[in-house]
Amino acid sequence: MEVKLIKSKKDYKVALERLELIFDSKKGTKEGDELELLSIIINDYESRVFPIFNPDPIEAIKFRMEQMGFEQNDLANIIGLKSRASEILNRKRKLTLEMIRKISSVMNIPTEILIQNY
Repeated sequence: MEVKLIKSKKDYKVALERLELIFDSKKGTKEGDELELLSIIINDYESRVFPIFNPDPIEAIKFRMEQMGFEQNDLANIIGLKSRASEILNRKRKLTLEMIRKISSVMNIPTEILIQNY
């Protein structure tokens, strides 16, 4: 197959079908090189057409709390006060740098997500 830029949904579908066919190709072979190029081109197309944005910081905290089985009291234990946790979750108070550090450390949420505007 001739590897070319993906410019349409049809091109994308064809590229995915080809990728599936050569997926187990050995590195250093002709098909292995094609697989590598095709992967790069598909990734570029998906990044442009299906961008993934970082989640809202508060929604990320709520989601992680749910995953970890945390309640508001658990968040309060991380950042200090129950009232402060409530204010954060209700968007009445912004996260401070110290809160971001603690939440990131305990809840394993990347700081890049927590420092965003909301």
